[in-house]
Amino acid sequence: MAGGNFLFTSESVTEGHPDKLCDRISDGVLDEIIKQDRHGRVACETFVTAGLVIVGGEITTTAYVDIHKLVRQIVKEVGYVDSRYGFAYDSCAILNAIGSQSPDIAQGVDVGGAGDQGLMSGYACRETRELMPIPIMLAHKLTRQLATVRKKKILPYLGPDGKSQVTVEYRDGVPYRVDAVVISTQHTEDILNSSGKKITRKAVEEIIDKVVRPIIPAKLIDKKTTFYVNPTGKFVVGGPQSDTGMTGRKIIVDTYGGMAAHGGGAFSGKDPTKVDRSASYMARYIAKNVVAAGLADKCNLQLAYAIGVARPVSMMVYTNKTHKVPEKRIVELVNKHFDTTPRGIIKQLDLLRPIYGKTSSYGHFGRSERDFTWERTDKAKILAKEA
Repeated sequence: MAGGNFLFTSESVTEGHPDKLCDRISDGVLDEIIKQDRHGRVACETFVTAGLVIVGGEITTTAYVDIHKLVRQIVKEVGYVDSRYGFAYDSCAILNAIGSQSPDIAQGVDVGGAGDQGLMSGYACRETRELMPIPIMLAHKLTRQLATVRKKKILPYLGPDGKSQVTVEYRDGVPYRVDAVVISTQHTEDILNSSGKKITRKAVEEIIDKVVRPIIPAKLIDKKTTFYVNPTGKFVVGGPQSDTGMTGRKIIVDTYGGMAAHGGGAFSGKDPTKVDRSASYMARYIAKNVVAAGLADKCNLQLAYAIGVARPVSMMVYTNKTHKVPEKRIVELVNKHFDTTPRGIIKQLDLLRPIYGKTSSYGHFGRSERDFTWERTDKAKILAKEA
């Protein structure tokens, strides 16, 4: 985004959202395989609907995973433990439709080439301490808070499914205030008013006080900020009972909330030989180090690969005219200090570990957990020195 005055909106969804439940199951399968077989090839997709989970994809591995047991465990952890939510871990049907990876793809990957063609994007900016756009960071923190108050029974009537949306007003390209916050959260019938069509005003105020206000900085809220809580009135039927879910349908939620480009490939359920995932992590790693080094205030980085070929066919750096050194020089420094081959990415970011389940909700970027190695800024000093 360039300068100017505008409103920008990002959304996030909870781990109980049908699409995120699918991402969590697909990444759960990947984690179980990596625990037993670091070199397994995994492209796992999940589909959920009322009372049914289908797990499919292409997997080649020496590991054994009890898919039925794993799915039920994950559905339970996410929070579908009661039939009143319309979907429960102990009663849903599960179908295993997994096949093996094509040998035509394998012969290119085995020698260190990319697992597919495609383009991947990374982004960083100075809007937050995480070097992420503020709308998506606030949206993620809101959905995390929804999960926290549910699991700690602070608001015991909440269900696993939920969404947040944050609209930020920018002035001269800088975040100025929060214009609107939307919270849509599944709940039990306990908090419906006498008509049975809307949640009570008390429940609305509780959700604002326990979910919204602890997250949105007071300095960004003013008298014109609007809060919308369950705008349709009620949200009793949620999760797979109300909507189908599929792996990879929340790619903007997973990345930068629409503030930056997306390569088009989903992340969840893919082992790190798939550059859709690993190269997107590397692109974020590079962009964040470029910004942390002070080479630019914003950095968009694109990588592109050909299937079976190790090195990217192209690299582009675009800084929205915020660069402190020429963009051409930034590309030179990136090529010098970052190995962008699939093997180099896997080694540098230590990606052959069972870390992927925790990436499946609340964004893959802007995270402070130790396992999110692509969030390190350990290259910033050398980049700044050489620039």
